[in-house]
Amino acid sequence: MQDVFNFNAGPSALPKSVLEKAQAELTNFNGTGMSVMELSHRSKDFEAVHEEAIALLKELLAIPDSYKVLFLQGGASLQFAMVPLQFLKPGKIGNYLLTGSWSEKALKEGKLLGETAVGASTKETQYRSIPALDAITYNENDAYVHLTSNNTIFGTQWKEFPTVTHAPLIADMSSDILSRKIEIEKFGMIYAGAQKNLGPAGVTIVIIREDLLEEEVDHVPTLLRYRTHSETNSLYHTPPTFSIYMLNQVLQWVKDQGGIDAIERKNEEKAKLIYDAIDESDGFYRGHAEKESRSLMNITFNLPSEEENKRFLAKAKELGFVGLNGHRSVGGCRASTYNAVPLEACVALSDYMKNYRR
Repeated sequence: MQDVFNFNAGPSALPKSVLEKAQAELTNFNGTGMSVMELSHRSKDFEAVHEEAIALLKELLAIPDSYKVLFLQGGASLQFAMVPLQFLKPGKIGNYLLTGSWSEKALKEGKLLGETAVGASTKETQYRSIPALDAITYNENDAYVHLTSNNTIFGTQWKEFPTVTHAPLIADMSSDILSRKIEIEKFGMIYAGAQKNLGPAGVTIVIIREDLLEEEVDHVPTLLRYRTHSETNSLYHTPPTFSIYMLNQVLQWVKDQGGIDAIERKNEEKAKLIYDAIDESDGFYRGHAEKESRSLMNITFNLPSEEENKRFLAKAKELGFVGLNGHRSVGGCRASTYNAVPLEACVALSDYMKNYRR
């Protein structure tokens, strides 16, 4: 089986060295004679994995001591409901900033549970850009302000986040967490499904400011309370042990690469290769996102016609490129250049795009 260039949008590429280490330890983790998948989640061996993952995440993202790190299940999609369940009380408004399909889905769940408002939206321009900070509308009784930091389907990304002082700023960072430096203190809460930059599907990261855990939540089912998981160190019930083990390995890999600063520089270099192939094509490739809103993680583009898109994708598949099809809702092409996608893959794609155009 030949190696492929994996540009899947999620689940996505994992570092090859991480996969090889997991393979080597699969049947005998840490001399236990068992796979990490067979260990008790309350054993000392797994506890060490669990605690190291929390510590590495805090170190890499410079998470202050006033925040808790939780490992939950249900993906980021469950957070669409957990957030309003916790915070959207009667008389309060859930304020949503719409930049794509995932923020729309978050709003849909919020509407089921309380009053909502749309503080900004770029839907009328096909989500080609991120709203201007001075165009956001706030309400004095906002329960929270919710945004999606990176938009996998449309290929846009917040470059600067709003400063919100009257309510918690809550962000779904599923597709760009750990890809760049962020100022954690700007946010009341950050959540992210793991399957883009953190590891395999199965575990969801929540970074939540401790004062938000003091919210009155007696009306919320026990398992859906952040406080439940905070008070039990995310061990209220059996966690996704293998996903947490893989998360820990990926975090160690990021540290070995030089941390967030080095990862961010590499991501900028990778994305530039592909955006340059688009920008230098005299319109043969047309990027979906406006330049100032372009994502470093998901690069979306079209060729002159749908037939040309299909020919481009078919030839790419023959050459070993995987996952370049655009999302089924918008079509076209998409290259997802998450942390573990190697520079060589982006060089190869850039070269292919130039050769195909010629």
